[in-house]
Amino acid sequence: MTDPKTPEKNVLGQLLTPCSHSPKTGFYRTGVCSTGPDDHGTHVVCATMTKAFLDFTVSRGNDLVTPRPELRFPGLKPGDRWCLCATRWREALKAGVAPPVRLECTHEKALEFVTLDDLLAHTEPATKH
Repeated sequence: MTDPKTPEKNVLGQLLTPCSHSPKTGFYRTGVCSTGPDDHGTHVVCATMTKAFLDFTVSRGNDLVTPRPELRFPGLKPGDRWCLCATRWREALKAGVAPPVRLECTHEKALEFVTLDDLLAHTEPATKH
């Protein structure tokens, strides 16, 4: 995780808010799309899963549907919110199947991989989750 003394920010420059506690998401399984040096996938984009995206990522060799308890991974279904790898979200964007994102829950590091305009074009309305 980043330095706990420095609050993490989202892509809007505000404090990063939780993405999902059910299922518990994030590289560190804190419910937040935090990142750090051991997060080689940069799991920073908070997105709501769609069937099209889940089918796409399975076709790319990353099965997000099948539970993997040994990795503390519950398996995902449409409607679940999850911290995605920024590069996978960008790949899905190019393929036309990018899932909607929650800007307030998406870590500012995502902007190293995708533009704010692309994220804004795929924004999901803010709601409690």
